[in-house]
Amino acid sequence: MTSDRLGAVWLLFATFVVAIAGLVYELIAATASSYLLGDSVKQFSLVIGVFLSAMGVGAWLSRLVRDPVRGFVRAQLALGVIGGFSAPVIFASYAGYGVVGLPLYGALIAIGVFSGMEIPLITRVLERMGATTFRFENVLTVDYLGALAASVAFPLVIIPHLGLMSASLAFGCANLAVAGFSLWFFRDKMSVSLWAVWAVALTACLAALWQSERLVSALEAALYEDDIIFSETTPYQTITVTRFRDRTRLFLDQSIQFDSRDEYRYHEALVHPVMGVVARPARVLILGGGDGMAVREVLRHDSVDDVTLVDLDPRVTEIFRDNDTLAALNSHALSDAMVRIVNMDAWKFLSDSEDRYDVIIADLPDPRNLSLSKLYSAEFYRLVVENLAFGGAFVTQAGSPLYAREAFWSIKATLESVSSPEQPGTYLQTTPYHVLVPSFGDWGFVMAQQAGMARTPPTFRPDLRFLTPQAWAAARVFPPDIAPLAVEVNSIQSHVLAGYYQAGWARWFD
Repeated sequence: MTSDRLGAVWLLFATFVVAIAGLVYELIAATASSYLLGDSVKQFSLVIGVFLSAMGVGAWLSRLVRDPVRGFVRAQLALGVIGGFSAPVIFASYAGYGVVGLPLYGALIAIGVFSGMEIPLITRVLERMGATTFRFENVLTVDYLGALAASVAFPLVIIPHLGLMSASLAFGCANLAVAGFSLWFFRDKMSVSLWAVWAVALTACLAALWQSERLVSALEAALYEDDIIFSETTPYQTITVTRFRDRTRLFLDQSIQFDSRDEYRYHEALVHPVMGVVARPARVLILGGGDGMAVREVLRHDSVDDVTLVDLDPRVTEIFRDNDTLAALNSHALSDAMVRIVNMDAWKFLSDSEDRYDVIIADLPDPRNLSLSKLYSAEFYRLVVENLAFGGAFVTQAGSPLYAREAFWSIKATLESVSSPEQPGTYLQTTPYHVLVPSFGDWGFVMAQQAGMARTPPTFRPDLRFLTPQAWAAARVFPPDIAPLAVEVNSIQSHVLAGYYQAGWARWFD
């Protein structure tokens, strides 16, 4: 094989590698922004738009590069450094200063510009080499195949096995490896200074990759007040468990899910009212709640024969079942013989299920984005009702009526828009209530029953730590600043709930 032909083959292979790296950087930026800023659909849309626009700028700027070979190598050096250190810088900025947008979009624009220069420069190198058999469409085909490989590998391999930090640095090393081999292959056209820059950049990137676990630990220590006893990034989320003395807290994507000091208030309020309004709750379905706390409260009822827990992420249910320290928090409820754990999407489970449950409990994440908002939609609640036994009841956590007032009442309105299957022409009847959970603030719930059911007050076990008949009466009182107001019903077509939620929290904390 001639030198020119070998060079052409190498450049096509390099195109494949850099296409993978470029898309991985884009996905890392989109994932990081959704973790740290919320509203994943909005953030992914912004990231894609900014990245593609920057690539267009880069493609235009490539015409100003006189030497395409050196220009390609310099682009790889820049991508290796900027792309490789993008995730560490973004998370360090967030941990140290609470700033995300500037480093994230600054890095994204730079990566997009240098990525956009790659294809034009490679094409010019091939033309200068006289590689007539390697047409421009071949370069584009290889580029698109690289993008496909990255999009498939990112959720299935890269995030589960590397995490955002190590993935960023690993693909930075990949860009620098392309730069290094190109330096060697076209060595007669390269300067000593380029070799020196490449050596320093590769050393720094490899060293950071080698120490990536320490970097992650240091940044997590800055993000959380307490000692981190467990941290793992799964295909679905980042799971972090912290501890200080006897206090344990669970975070999913940096959002607190429970604090062992006061979680009993939340879980007693979530579980015992709905269990108390059903005559004999024997079969119970819990959607979400992979930490097992809601299961623990359900199992305190002697009438229960069967509990099905549906949680999307198997790692959450595994660690809260198999880790003795964490399992002790739910009284080893997930190991109980009556409990069946199903790891799948709640919507799909309800769609496929032919069972009926006396009580259905939704302990799902807040509707901060569209993928979560659908689990609070009228369409989802119709699936819930189809799986509810006659005389049964449903309850959902509904966020804070103080911090996200419109979102809370939209959930209530959405439930009331669902028809009752037992009495055509009627709709679900609801009971909204709220309690103080110090870790969360004023937190709300909405319970729903089929129309025409007797609305008898729930009975409560005398051994509960928080919930009493008096506390229940107070929970159903809404002062003027959190009282009902006119809101829209949430559907998978409108997704008004995500907007209500984002706007509400932004008023308080942005």
